[in-house]
Formats: sequence, C-alpha cells, structure tokens
Amino acid sequence: MDEEKSSPQPAEEKGPSPSLNMVSIPREEYERLQAETREFKEKYLQALAEGENSRKRLQKERQEMIQHSIQNVVVEFLNPIDHLENALQYASHSSPEIKTWATGFEMILTQFKDVLSNHGVIPYVSEGQPFDPHLHEAIDAVPSDQHPPGTVIKENVRGYKMSSGRVVRPARVHVSIAPESTAESAEPETNL
Repeated sequence: MDEEKSSPQPAEEKGPSPSLNMVSIPREEYERLQAETREFKEKYLQALAEGENSRKRLQKERQEMIQHSIQNVVVEFLNPIDHLENALQYASHSSPEIKTWATGFEMILTQFKDVLSNHGVIPYVSEGQPFDPHLHEAIDAVPSDQHPPGTVIKENVRGYKMSSGRVVRPARVHVSIAPESTAESAEPETNL
C-alpha cells in the first residue's frame, strides 16, 4: 500500500488539479461577489487618488507658505534699500571723502539687490506705463498734455514683485489726467 501512495500519478487529467477544492455557488451569489469586488476596487482607487491629491495640495500650500514668508521678510528690507538709493543719488555732489564712502555703500546696496534677486524679488518699471491698480498705488493725479490720461508719469517709490508675478509692494506713482479745458475755466460761475 505504501508503494501505491508514493508512486507518481499519471498526468492524464486536463482539468484543475485534484488538490484544489472547487466550490459551487449560485450564479446570483457569484455576480453579487463580482459587483462587490468592483466596488471595493473603485473605492481603493478613489482613496489612492484622494491621497495623491492631498499630497499635492499640501506640497503646494507649503510652497505658498514659504513664498509668503520670504515676501514678508523682503518687504521689511525694501524701505531701507529705498532710503539708501535716495541718499546715494546725492553723494555725487559731495566731497571726495563722501564719494569714497558712497562707493562702499553702493557695493552694499548691490549685495542687497542680489539677495532680493536670488529670492525671485525683482523691481518693475512703472514710468510711461498705463496705470494698473494691481501694480501701482496712485498718490497724485497730474494734468498733462504730453501724456495720455491714465499713464504713470513719475514713480515716487519703486514697485517690486516676485518672479511668479505676485506683487510684493506696489509702486507709488503720479498718474496723468486730461487737463481741464480752457472753455470750462473761462465760464463764470453763477449761483441761482
């Protein structure tokens, strides 16, 4: 008997191996299990997609928070940089000793501007451009025949923006307006 058990069986059968246990279930139960499997697979894929979207959203929020932090620090440095630029404009009319000092301060100013540039903060040109409330803060309206109405004719404080286009500080500007016509100013005022 032991010899019969240890001898290999011929592989004549073409169906499932005899070691598999086949279970027979009704068709309705089989279809229900398949539908349930599809539902679980869809839920799994949806959970994976939500996880990926959350990861991307958190990464984007982190980048925005970093940019906002840089922007807050940069704004604190812009006023001293402006004051240094203004002071250096008058150094050329001074004594040779002051001009020597001014050269050193110009080098420091250049380093500050390089740091700003390295962090994506760049100044933008306003003079001669149309007034844009997203980029400019109007501090004066000046009647002008030389410029079309709504044109920036003078920049009091330079504007800066991030390389992404986000404005760090709007430029403070004088904007041209149409001059009053001489016919309106020649009319006498009457109070009735």
